[in-house]
Amino acid sequence: MAPSTDRARRMALTCVVDGGDTVATELVTAASADEAWEAVTSGAFGEPLAERAARLDLAAVERRAVEMGARFVVPGDDEWPTGLDALRRCAPVQRRGGVPIGLWLRGPGHLAAMMERAVAVVGSRAATNYGSGVATDLAADLADQGVTIVSGGAFGIDAAAHRGALAVRGPTVAVLANGVDVPYPRGNGRLFDWIAKDHLLVSELAPGTTPTRVRFLARNRLIAAMAAGTLVVEAALRSGARNTASWALGCGRTLMAVPGPVHSTMSAAPHLMIREGQAILVTSAAEVLELISPVGDHLVMYPHGEERPTDYLEPTRLAVFEAVPARRPATSGEIALVAGVGISVCLAELAALEESGLIESEGSGWRLSSRSSRPRRAG
Repeated sequence: MAPSTDRARRMALTCVVDGGDTVATELVTAASADEAWEAVTSGAFGEPLAERAARLDLAAVERRAVEMGARFVVPGDDEWPTGLDALRRCAPVQRRGGVPIGLWLRGPGHLAAMMERAVAVVGSRAATNYGSGVATDLAADLADQGVTIVSGGAFGIDAAAHRGALAVRGPTVAVLANGVDVPYPRGNGRLFDWIAKDHLLVSELAPGTTPTRVRFLARNRLIAAMAAGTLVVEAALRSGARNTASWALGCGRTLMAVPGPVHSTMSAAPHLMIREGQAILVTSAAEVLELISPVGDHLVMYPHGEERPTDYLEPTRLAVFEAVPARRPATSGEIALVAGVGISVCLAELAALEESGLIESEGSGWRLSSRSSRPRRAG
């Protein structure tokens, strides 16, 4: 039986058409899910898809979704994240793009609410100990501030980011390149169960769908579009994380990168993106918060070194102070000559400096006191 409602047709399309198929997503966005479904069943997308549509048992898919606690949301639903609208203006990447036809969700989290303040943390599957540690720490610190950590559930940086958020009982969302009931990679099965129990698994692919390389590339656009910014911790020059970074820039999102050891190939992409001005260098959760927050919020104040007693001296007094030797006492005339001021002015400034304890008089001359923080020089 053909799907009879817009929601049902969208659901059916996710079972038949690959995620991010630009022809299908553009047709649904520009026309309707009804026209897209008609194009699929009539063979306009090719006979293989038409045959797949003819064999589809949508009722069985819905039963499976209910059994595993999954739900399906579409544009206009309360849970639909508005950030995905940015994909309308993004050019396709490797023939993948567009606003998803619908999203499958598994877990108690409210997707739109979780994406109101979210950061994508992505990187290499072959992460180093340095990268994994940084990803875990940054994710934990951000999640502890109520920021949702979005990643792809893969080994390496993704898993480290999810675990960092979970360690502080913070919000995290895993966006998958397969069905929300398919544990891939299998080694992260317990991690996915943990996320689904308290947070959220997301996919534009129907339950039971297995991952492929192109599905990972399509998935990356969702990670970048839903979050306020994307943070690349480690990545090779050609990598999925670099692909996600490209989508973030295309969506107008803030792109950030963590510096690493200069000899590490896993830091090559972050370093290049920073060097070319594509990404902003960050080293702490505070710096990330400053970049994704409204202007003026979460400003990071950097220390400028230890304050010195001479930091607030006005120019003439500072010039006189700089002319006072560290060891051998100098006369007021000698000091006035070096400072380039008159003798009367020099005497007044010397008196003020002595009163403040920065210099001390000895016989007929002056030298620096022990309170002075100026590096001592040969006098």
